[in-house]
Amino acid sequence: MSIQIKGSICFVTGSNRGIGRAIGEELIKSGAAKVYAAARNTNALKELVERSKGKVVAVRLDVTSEDQIRAAAKMASDTQILFNNAGIANYTGVISAADSKSARAEMEVNYFGLMNMTRAFASLLAKNGGGALVNISSVGGLVGIPAFGTYCATKAAVHSLTQSVRGELSAQGTRVIGVYPGPIDTDMVARFDIEKETPQNVAREIFRGIESGAEEVYPDKVSLEFAVKLKTDAKGLEKEWSTMLPQPVGV
Repeated sequence: MSIQIKGSICFVTGSNRGIGRAIGEELIKSGAAKVYAAARNTNALKELVERSKGKVVAVRLDVTSEDQIRAAAKMASDTQILFNNAGIANYTGVISAADSKSARAEMEVNYFGLMNMTRAFASLLAKNGGGALVNISSVGGLVGIPAFGTYCATKAAVHSLTQSVRGELSAQGTRVIGVYPGPIDTDMVARFDIEKETPQNVAREIFRGIESGAEEVYPDKVSLEFAVKLKTDAKGLEKEWSTMLPQPVGV
C-alpha cells in the first residue's frame, strides 16, 4: 500500500526538540495537510505552530499518562500516520546505576508510553484507511551498548513490540515501520564526541522509507553500517560496542 507524506494528517510525539521537532518541520515542508505536534510543554511548540500557518496543532501530552493519551487520541481522531518518537535517555549502565529508578523511568516513556500510544491510535488508523505507525527505536535496540545499557533495553523492547504489532495490524492495512537511528545531533547525544547525522536528514530518510514501502529504516551512516554488520558479524558488532562503558559517577 502506497502512503504519501503530501496531504497526510500526522501525529508526532516528542515534537519539542531533536528528531521529533525535525519530523514536524519536514512534514510541513513536504506538504502534510496537518501535523499534531505533541509535547509535555506546549510553550516549546509556539514557534513551530506560528510558522506553520495553521497546519500544526499543539497537543499537550505526557506519554506516561494514559488519560492524556486518550484525550490526545480523541482530539486527533483523523490521524493517518503516527510517529512514536518521544523518548528519554539517562545514560545509565545496567550494573553501574545506583538503583533501578533510571531504568524504570526510561521504560515508562520509551516503551510503555509508545505501547499505550499505539493501542490508543490503532483503531483510528484503521478507520482512516490503515495508514502507518512509525516507531523510533535505535541501533542501541539492536546491539546493547554498556554506556547506556538501560536505554538500550527499552529500545530493544520497542523493536520487539514493532515486530509483534506489525503482525497484529496487518489485517487492518496499517503499515508498521521501525526506525533505527545511530548518533544524531540532538541534546540526547551532545555529550558524546562521535560522528552525528542531522535530525533533518533523519526525518527525510524516514519519509523516504514510508513512501517506498520499507518496514525498517536506517536513516544515517552509522545505522546503515549496523544493518550490514548485524547480517554478517553480529557477535563482532556486539564486541565492538561493548567497549563503550558507562562514565564513573560524578563525571
